[in-house]
Amino acid sequence: MPGERLTYALTWLNIRAGTAVLEVAGAAPVQGHAALRLLTTAVSSPLVTKFYPVDNRVDSLVDAERLIPYRMVFRRREGKRSNDFDVAFDHAAGAITSIKDGVTDQLPLLPQTYDSISCLYYVRALPSLVPGASVTFNVHHDKKTYKLEIRVEAVETIKGPWGEVETVRVLAIMPFQGIFLNEGNIRVWFTNDSRRVPVLMKAKVKIGSVVASLVEGFQVPGAP
Repeated sequence: MPGERLTYALTWLNIRAGTAVLEVAGAAPVQGHAALRLLTTAVSSPLVTKFYPVDNRVDSLVDAERLIPYRMVFRRREGKRSNDFDVAFDHAAGAITSIKDGVTDQLPLLPQTYDSISCLYYVRALPSLVPGASVTFNVHHDKKTYKLEIRVEAVETIKGPWGEVETVRVLAIMPFQGIFLNEGNIRVWFTNDSRRVPVLMKAKVKIGSVVASLVEGFQVPGAP
């Protein structure tokens, strides 16, 4: 819902690597349909910035009900890598207009295609996450469309600064490098309730793993 703002501490090799924020904001209707903006930022800590600066910012405009994207703007700054993406999704025409670093390409838009941020919210909105289940859908990233498989692995109880909560552990089989330069699959722990808040995320990178732990924006029901 608009107003949700989740803040994560990013750790890498057991050091504080940075901060990430997932935010949902309201937006004007698109072609008569209610819309939302999904805003994501990830910024490296002062220590990590000295040798691998990160300043990533994503703004994804999506259909409020179906969560399919209309437009995604992605400003990526990771180490020596610097890219600017502006991707428009025309669902009626079945076409994607993708601009990367000023170069424009026209690409086909396959049914049920999400961007690399809206796919997380689509998984949160699934009616059921039962261990052993899996779902596959399309994700467009960096001028290519991939099949992304989501596997529901287990129900686990985990603790954090917000207390103790029952979660569903989900594995994303990653066929591409996403918003971060992950080198393998990503695991996400969602609260096992209607909110499906991602309280923990782990992604392999070139050396070790990056762990995103929720530190602000969520309370266990009934907590003060």
